[in-house]
Amino acid sequence: MTTNIGALIRALKKAYPEAYCSLDHASPFELLAATILSAQCTDERVNLVTPALFAKYPGPAEMAAAPLPELEKLVHSTGFYKNKALSLKEASKAIVADFGGKVPRTMEELLTLRGVARKTANVVLGSAYGIAAGVVVDTHVKRVAFRLGLTKETDPGKIELALMNALPKEDWIWFAHALVLHGRGPCDARKPDCPACPLDKLCPKKGI
Repeated sequence: MTTNIGALIRALKKAYPEAYCSLDHASPFELLAATILSAQCTDERVNLVTPALFAKYPGPAEMAAAPLPELEKLVHSTGFYKNKALSLKEASKAIVADFGGKVPRTMEELLTLRGVARKTANVVLGSAYGIAAGVVVDTHVKRVAFRLGLTKETDPGKIELALMNALPKEDWIWFAHALVLHGRGPCDARKPDCPACPLDKLCPKKGI
């Protein structure tokens, strides 16, 4: 079975018409910090941690000046807290020193920040700035894209390229959010609920 990308997009838009980033944020900087914290951590956990973090360090200047042990304490429950705290502090320093205190708006510039790879950069560009520079590939997107027959790749970079080639550019931002919602819903990692799936008739790996 070959995936009909047009039919798939129509079915996803019917099921998830307003799919959006599930990380709570009020600014590009807050989204950047939250996305750094979301590595190997649930968005729900990150959303529990960030209110206290942003109340104390609301912007890059404040976070750049924050004592590292204090940052580690605030983000401890997200896991890998030492590395994440250092990334928050160093990325904030670079934003202040190199970008005038503003989170950059290009992939190339974002990738210069500590703790930022393509996934994080795509989240920030898409959800903070509405810029479609690529497709976010997280664990849900990786799994669901494979199940839907959109790619046979396992490398996130190759998966992103396959999705960029398959999808209209105007759908890049929304599509990743829709796949995340779908992966958290009927397309569960361990036991997909195929009878309840809105993509049931389009899925080449139904029941797998």
